Amino acid sequence: MSPILAGVLQLTALVAALALAYRPLGDHMAAMYSSRKHLRVEKVIYRCIGADPDAQMRWPAYLRGVLAFSLAGVLFLYLLQRLQGGLPLSLGFASISPDQAFNTAASFVANTNWQSYSGEQAMGHVVQTAGLAVQNFVSAATGMAVAIALVRGFARTRTGDLGNFWADLVRGTVRILIPIAVVGALVLVACGAIQNFSGIHGVGQFLGGTQQTNGGAVASQEVIKELGTNGGGYFNANSAHPFENPNGFTNLFEVFLILVIPLALTRTFGRLVGNVRQGYAILATMGVIWLGFTALMMWTEFAHGGPALQAAGAAMEGKENRFGIGGSSIFSVATTLTSTGAVDGFHDSFTAFGGGIQLLGMMLGEIAPGGVGSGLYGMLVMAVIAVFLAGLMVGRTPEYLGKKLGTRQIKLAACYILVTPTLVLGFTAASMVLPDALGSMLNTKALGAGPHGFSEVLYAFTSGANNNGSAFGGLNANTPWYNTTIGLAMLLGRFLPMVFVLALAGSLAEQQPVPETAGTLRTEKPLFAGLLVGTILIITGLTYFPALALGPIAEGLS
Repeated sequence: MSPILAGVLQLTALVAALALAYRPLGDHMAAMYSSRKHLRVEKVIYRCIGADPDAQMRWPAYLRGVLAFSLAGVLFLYLLQRLQGGLPLSLGFASISPDQAFNTAASFVANTNWQSYSGEQAMGHVVQTAGLAVQNFVSAATGMAVAIALVRGFARTRTGDLGNFWADLVRGTVRILIPIAVVGALVLVACGAIQNFSGIHGVGQFLGGTQQTNGGAVASQEVIKELGTNGGGYFNANSAHPFENPNGFTNLFEVFLILVIPLALTRTFGRLVGNVRQGYAILATMGVIWLGFTALMMWTEFAHGGPALQAAGAAMEGKENRFGIGGSSIFSVATTLTSTGAVDGFHDSFTAFGGGIQLLGMMLGEIAPGGVGSGLYGMLVMAVIAVFLAGLMVGRTPEYLGKKLGTRQIKLAACYILVTPTLVLGFTAASMVLPDALGSMLNTKALGAGPHGFSEVLYAFTSGANNNGSAFGGLNANTPWYNTTIGLAMLLGRFLPMVFVLALAGSLAEQQPVPETAGTLRTEKPLFAGLLVGTILIITGLTYFPALALGPIAEGLS
């Protein structure tokens, strides 16, 4: 079978699996977030944290819950790393340095999972399980809660109530993420992923000799890192490591886990606003972008232009033979169009234009289908902008789902889309001119590497500010400058947009619905989906094209 045909068959099987899961999972999540009943285990959790799950919150109170919980997570994870040397099951690893502990704590709480360390050489079992794995669950549930709050803003009228953050957080974790993660972990273990608490020991090699390695609760962390669009790898090789991703089937299964909740949330959105066709329009927009990017990535990697790649027969540098070009291309697009950051091959080794596709996927705001929760609320904000532009073209007050989009709503949406470009371009520019930043690059191959070196720095801040977490791999980011600035980019890129999303949700929930007329834009039609795709691509292109021209485009044309 030709590699191209194999890649097409893998993509077809993936689409079929996602289609089968779309409706039942989307309906299940809609039922969970609208239920008035509390499970017994949930009641215990509410008593322990002192929360009243039935109390309704306006957007400032909902935001305070998000920020307070996340701040507690950052502090706990930071202290856990700083005390690692005295913890049991530390495998003899020392405590993490202050700047790296801050970076890692910010990363996992922000659902980014950027790693400036090698997991198997730095983190003991307690930090991995009680710290990093726990944040994989709750940071994903936080993103889902904010998305549901925005959906309620569209669905509710003449009230500022958006639900209860603590109830949404607990339900997302207990009723959605944990059950799927348990089943997924069993699948990975059955297929060869490891799950143990073994210490450092020697293992035999094919050519003789031994290599030192350690085990860990890998399968359970692997499944939630993909399902929650987190991305942090137990091992430095991430999902290219055979202990995390043993074969071609698990590779496709992990891509399925990455995409299934963000896509199914569009069904949840349609059910909660009372019009499933609105969800299908958002799904179509996500699907067109995702399939288009996947096709482009396959084309760039299968074309393998240049004498070195032609001699090798394919662009296989940095990719696993277990997965091939097709599997690596599908995984790469899935992880950069969501806020996952997991990799099954090294993005630094993709072709220049392939690296550009990865960068552009993150620069879109990771909304196709995006991260768990963040993809849906990001796409809905872009829908607000698209409706506003349509209103300008026909001279009509814009409306979306029966809500008028006035000055306040458009300003909040505009602030949302300006946050990450400001962080990405600002920190990238500073890293290229400030003496301290250049000094931290002296021992890396990025300095003096021309367009590719610029791409590596641009990729790092694009990944951090968009809460992706993947890296090109050629840049040494474990320095005080990069640990601090990328940590700030991750926190600001995660929580500032949430401020604007919740404020937007609150302003929408207070409105009285506007009756539909003959002049109302039909936002459930293919025409609107096309307008939304165009809006996303044009805004992203106008924002980032100069930076892309200095990096991957210049390298690809050279």
